[in-house]
Amino acid sequence: MAEKKQEFVVSDRRRFGNEGELRPDAQVAEEEPAAPPPVKQAAPAAPPQERPAVMPSAPKPAEAAAQGTPQEEEMPEPPTVEEQHEQHEAYKASGKKIDEMIAAAGKSGQGPLEMTFERVVESFYMSALIQMGAIRQENEPPRVDIIGARQTIDSLAILQEKTRGNLNDREKTMLQNVLFELRMAWIEITNAVASSATRPGAMPPINKK
Repeated sequence: MAEKKQEFVVSDRRRFGNEGELRPDAQVAEEEPAAPPPVKQAAPAAPPQERPAVMPSAPKPAEAAAQGTPQEEEMPEPPTVEEQHEQHEAYKASGKKIDEMIAAAGKSGQGPLEMTFERVVESFYMSALIQMGAIRQENEPPRVDIIGARQTIDSLAILQEKTRGNLNDREKTMLQNVLFELRMAWIEITNAVASSATRPGAMPPINKK
């Protein structure tokens, strides 16, 4: 039995002919508008989270200084015992060379003065008298440095406090007498300065630092 061949029908779907004219049997397909893209719905906003309270940090040293916060200054490490001994010996050797040079030049009628506690006190004493105008060169008007004199007197008071119980009777008595005399002189000068406020020119000029 012969198989029946399937017929294929080719339909011409062209809308225009060879000359470009519109074919009468062409089906004009209506263009459907493109569907808009689906709108994504925004996810519901998460409720705001409370931020943990931040504790203020301690001010840095530079910031503390700007804010007026007192900060203890860090001290460097002290030299070792060996370093101090070597430096002391080198200092003594250098001093000995200077003494020999001075003696060889014949500029000193006596040997070098050894520094003692009494000479330290005398040095502060003379400095305070100069600052208060009690000692001056001849024909030179006195000039009083009230602030400098007070600092020198306070330095002697610190020296007295730090050496308490470590001085002999002579050194202790000398320091007490010097401090008493200088403090009395400073009180007299400050009283004179206060009273001269209404009488300009009554007191010598005062150095201000």
